[in-house]
Amino acid sequence: MPKGKAGARAYAVGDIHGRLDLLNIMLQRIEDDIAARPSRRNFIVFLGDLIDRGPDSAAVVERLRAYSPQDGRPVFLAGNHEEVLLRMLSGESELLASWLKFGGAECAQSYGLDPDALRRLDEEAALQLLQAKVPRAHVEFLEGFADTFRFGDYLFVHAGIRPGVAIEEQTRFDLRWIREPFLSDVKEHGFVVVHGHTIVERVEERANRIAIDTGAYRSNMLTALAIEDGQRWYLATNRNDLRAGLGGGAVRSAAA
Repeated sequence: MPKGKAGARAYAVGDIHGRLDLLNIMLQRIEDDIAARPSRRNFIVFLGDLIDRGPDSAAVVERLRAYSPQDGRPVFLAGNHEEVLLRMLSGESELLASWLKFGGAECAQSYGLDPDALRRLDEEAALQLLQAKVPRAHVEFLEGFADTFRFGDYLFVHAGIRPGVAIEEQTRFDLRWIREPFLSDVKEHGFVVVHGHTIVERVEERANRIAIDTGAYRSNMLTALAIEDGQRWYLATNRNDLRAGLGGGAVRSAAA
């Protein structure tokens, strides 16, 4: 059985995609779990794709930018959706149309923009509006995300890894975008990869990887994996929580 980092616990949170309601529930679940069984060191690792698709991207970014739990250290990994937004804000206006189609419309709306109005404008004019609406503090926060986080026998990453390639030689594109051949590969990697990016109906545990993106933006199920020593357990949200009114470059590694 793989083990986590000695003397510490990690919570890995799957793709949030603009669901502030589910995020608030999950943060409370994690904080309650820490209170119920205290650990000396706790890492709360967000696997990327905080934004797009769901209704509250701007509020999710702000919530996590200011998040400073008393008993845990937040770690943020970059997803492909953060990458696209940052590339656009840096001037790649040609990405705008596809971004709006694949979840960016909801993100734009959360920053006070009309997606239909953006579509009617030429790309440069639309981009200028977006640049004016996304706060600099949000951009700097997203720019600071890492690409990997090693925790004992586990590697946390957004999408996965290129099988057979040493971790220090992985490309940022694969870490944020890969599906195949990673998903179907059965070989040992030297660690268990914990990832989001590819939606699964329920948590998918394989010998060499664990998938925890349960499609929160459409399923209402946001999932987190907890790891301590040789133990693993899961926390999740569901529809009943909402009815009850709960909640309201170079590859960079984050060091444990």
